[in-house]
Amino acid sequence: MKAIAYTHCHPIDHPEALQDITLPEPPAPRGHDLLIEVRAVAVNPVDTKIRRNADPAGEPRVLGFDAAGVVRAVGPEVRLFHKGQEVFYAGSIDRAGSNAELQLVDERIVGPKPRSLSFAEAAALPLTAITAWEVLFDRMGIARGKAPSLGAVDSGALLIVGGAGGVGSIAIQLARRLTGLTVVATASRPETQAWCRELGAHHVLDHSSDLVAQAKALRVAFPYILSTTETPRHWNALAEILAPQGTIGLIDELGGADVQKLKPKAGRLAWEYMFARPVFQTPDMIAQHRLLDEVSHLVDAGALRTTLGERFGRIDAGNLIRAHAAVESGRMRGKAVLEGF
Repeated sequence: MKAIAYTHCHPIDHPEALQDITLPEPPAPRGHDLLIEVRAVAVNPVDTKIRRNADPAGEPRVLGFDAAGVVRAVGPEVRLFHKGQEVFYAGSIDRAGSNAELQLVDERIVGPKPRSLSFAEAAALPLTAITAWEVLFDRMGIARGKAPSLGAVDSGALLIVGGAGGVGSIAIQLARRLTGLTVVATASRPETQAWCRELGAHHVLDHSSDLVAQAKALRVAFPYILSTTETPRHWNALAEILAPQGTIGLIDELGGADVQKLKPKAGRLAWEYMFARPVFQTPDMIAQHRLLDEVSHLVDAGALRTTLGERFGRIDAGNLIRAHAAVESGRMRGKAVLEGF
């Protein structure tokens, strides 16, 4: 089968950063596994970080943690899907990725593809939808429902740092559609600020300027802050903006940020890592299937939209290199998607 892999860590402008290769087809699915024919994929920051830092010592490693495709075969314990069904999923970091024609994926982290979306539109959603859903509702404990309670921690506003990125783009929508919070996003360019407003942000701040002053000018409390990018750079401002007894959720690294700044406010730090459930085979692993199923229904009901930002053509090494470069630039709006082999 056709696949795109890397064999050593290289910068994206290196001629062997990613390579077109041919691999044997995966074996017949066992247990809860689905054998999926990949139709479209998206590129995430995790793809670029692994390519740069996790050297496979000459063995080809296939990346890709976002895909949409068709179930070709099912394992003997599969109960959620059937052959021929269209699906979307993010896969797991400890298994071969989706940058190949065929992929084995556990059914418990797979969802039914939204009927109203193309494969490319659907491939833009899984990893960021899982990440945003888990960090907002599972990790930060934000209550679903359009009417916030009167408690200080359950009312007020949610600040999303990096609102135009993949996770920010879906987090804005989930918070606006499923909670009663005032949704405030950050973006630094006119086009990304407009994107955040289109997705439903009530207000958009410029994270290249004084965040504290801009947040105070809104005159709302921020019991919840979701930082999706450059957390060390913004940490002091976020700790100052956070309401007493509030929660900061994050998906990137803290670096040298001083966590002690949360102590005077009895603030909480909630870390999200969407691969934790599949990697550790947690008892609630099927929660990812359930939330993807709900996301699919919300999309088909018109409550959520795809976060596809740019199409990079068919799935091959040359186009994946361009997509990786775009993601590494930090200037992507939405998701980078490729379709077909």
